[in-house]
Amino acid sequence: MGESTEGQQADTLEFERHRPRLFALAYRLLGSASEAEDAVQDGFLRWHDADRAAIRTPVAWLTTVVTNLCRNRLASARARREEYVGPWLPEPVLTEDAALGPLETAEQRESVSLALLLLLERLTPAERAVFVLREAFGYGHAEIAALLDLTEANSQQLHHRARQRVASDRRRFAATREHGRRVAERFLAAARAGDLAALEQLLAEDVVATADGGGKATAARRPITGRQIVARYLSGLAAKPLPGVEIGFAEVNGQPAVVGTLAGVLLGAMALDVAENGRIVAVHIVANPDKLAYLAAQLSTR
Repeated sequence: MGESTEGQQADTLEFERHRPRLFALAYRLLGSASEAEDAVQDGFLRWHDADRAAIRTPVAWLTTVVTNLCRNRLASARARREEYVGPWLPEPVLTEDAALGPLETAEQRESVSLALLLLLERLTPAERAVFVLREAFGYGHAEIAALLDLTEANSQQLHHRARQRVASDRRRFAATREHGRRVAERFLAAARAGDLAALEQLLAEDVVATADGGGKATAARRPITGRQIVARYLSGLAAKPLPGVEIGFAEVNGQPAVVGTLAGVLLGAMALDVAENGRIVAVHIVANPDKLAYLAAQLSTR
């Protein structure tokens, strides 16, 4: 009995060693932190019941299991999102503590940006799996083929098709973390002061603001486009805060973000896509309380 218990503990420790990487993978595949946690936990149950002697490389086995669990979830998630009230955005995740892996480069930050995750919704589950494994985790096509039970040629085809589907609207956000934070501070100051001229100077001409309330929080039902219209919209939001609301800054999905809380309850997160020239090209506002639980838990431990 003692040896069995020790073996179980060793197996659990082995899984926990890979849990952060598995969560980072599942989140990129699903765009939902809560669903990613569930997928990883389901992966743990499969790991617990598996014949360990038949598993030669634990990280490869776990990557395959979690990826396939996420692919199954994506099929049902797409049906649910067709009935979603208003624009759908991914769940925001605090990335200051490397919750989604290292984000030191612009490419790494873009891999978890709300903008890219939104574009990945265009892909089939198989395309998304190959794209994420290749682009975010650096797997070669031979490795991906082995993980997902594909041919190498099929992996290449899926990756090529995925890149084409997201390429037309994919925008690289090359601003450094420090530059992005300074832009966010200037943005908030201008919005709260109602300084439309200063606000417009920070926005790209074709800036798009998208708000996700999910029918559970007040939010625009359609994306808002254009520098002047977006400036007025954001200024209106900032100029009339609820009494007692506290505003702060955070790094969300590798991007500078403004977060608002009331009596310790997270009301919303506004992530800014900042280009290298310091202009904000997109604003993503998540106000649906169902999508804020994971971020709220993270913020509570800062």
